[in-house]
Amino acid sequence: MNRLLLLALALSLTPAIHAQANLAQLSVNPAPMLYAQSGAATPQPRRAEMPTPGSTSAQQSPAQQVFDEVNGLIKEQYGGLSKVDRVVLSSEYQKRLDAACAASLAKCSADQAYPVVEAEITALGDDHTYFQTPDDFKDFVTSASGGNRLQFGVRLANLEGESRLVLDVVPGSASAEAGLKRGDVLRTIDSQPYTYAGLRAAKDGGKVIVLGLTRAGAALNVSIQSRESSSRDLPRLALLPAAAETAGPVAVLRIPTFLAGGNVAQTVHDEVRAAQQQGAAGLIIDLRGNTGGDLSECDGAASAFVPSFTRLAHTAQGSSRTVVRGGSRVDDGRVRGGINTPALWTGPLTVMVDKGSASCSEFFAYEMQFARRATIIGEATAGVGNTATRVFPLDSGAALQLTVLNYAKPDGTPYPVRVNPDLSGITDFAALAQGDDTLLSAAVIALKSAPVLNASAEPSGVVGN
Repeated sequence: MNRLLLLALALSLTPAIHAQANLAQLSVNPAPMLYAQSGAATPQPRRAEMPTPGSTSAQQSPAQQVFDEVNGLIKEQYGGLSKVDRVVLSSEYQKRLDAACAASLAKCSADQAYPVVEAEITALGDDHTYFQTPDDFKDFVTSASGGNRLQFGVRLANLEGESRLVLDVVPGSASAEAGLKRGDVLRTIDSQPYTYAGLRAAKDGGKVIVLGLTRAGAALNVSIQSRESSSRDLPRLALLPAAAETAGPVAVLRIPTFLAGGNVAQTVHDEVRAAQQQGAAGLIIDLRGNTGGDLSECDGAASAFVPSFTRLAHTAQGSSRTVVRGGSRVDDGRVRGGINTPALWTGPLTVMVDKGSASCSEFFAYEMQFARRATIIGEATAGVGNTATRVFPLDSGAALQLTVLNYAKPDGTPYPVRVNPDLSGITDFAALAQGDDTLLSAAVIALKSAPVLNASAEPSGVVGN
């Protein structure tokens, strides 16, 4: 499996399972965080079994039971785009499991099946589907529910050969209380040269350390101690002073994840309203490093910028139609939730993306682009933006994240694998270490020609009900 290199020193230290870019994730939102590669549903306790011919559950080894559960789900629930013959695939990997369990037969442990299943999932050829060990799944559930973990609460990027550049600080975390800021560069730990391994050890040890760092080139020290805190990392708003390109202040809405134990979409609407009340002349949405999350949160958030959009979901059981309008999501005529007092941003809008923008953050950016509602600026996104997955817990404590559907617009246009920006640009980490966010500066300039919305009409390109 690819490993997401966006380092989230929320530091539960479980590496992310999906990766793009050259960043490393240790956890604020660990691994699975693609709560479904482009918007998934909540983990579902549904089971599917495909027993070995002539056997009973009582006769099956724990390893065989894991294998049967996984293959039953693939047979009955898979809705992705892989053309691999799944019957042949199951038969081939059954032989591999038989070989792995030859010495223990009915007592073959569940963990003996894990590498076999992981290899089978790789052979399926669907980058959106993967197997989670019990430890992976435990961390995923913590992140999905916004639970607590021992952490510092900071995401780091690689600079000068180490993961030392601060990208994000989680509100309410130890890092936030210590005063760490985006662009800080970690230089020392207790007066010794900084290493990421040393920071990880300090996190695990839970002792107070002194971090030496530079901020825009100036040196300073901060004391910090890891502690149990929430993994919830909700959207947040910042206001930049008016620039030459704008008639007033610019609002920057950072959405670090759509997987934060709920309330992401509602927070987006609340922050949009706050930006309007503060007289923002333009708004920039920052999706850099956002690896996705819950599609319902993504849909609700997008509705603060696009009045209405529609898509078709193709599954193993058939197709369904989703309409999102005014903060509400309707699936085949059934309301699936809504926003309290929805807001609508009608002013100039730009959206920043990068190689780490994945899953339903790609959905979000695509809805903006399809509706011609915003200027998308940055790098081509991760490339998992056309399907949705669901996490199925298994009896062994492991789980399967499985592609269950793929998406298209009502006219049949499939959602793209990745979003290609309207304007290319990168975040220069060396410049960020000196206090200059190069992509943000470009996004401010792009606001001058960014689309605006006539509140009395839907933007061109939107397909309604």
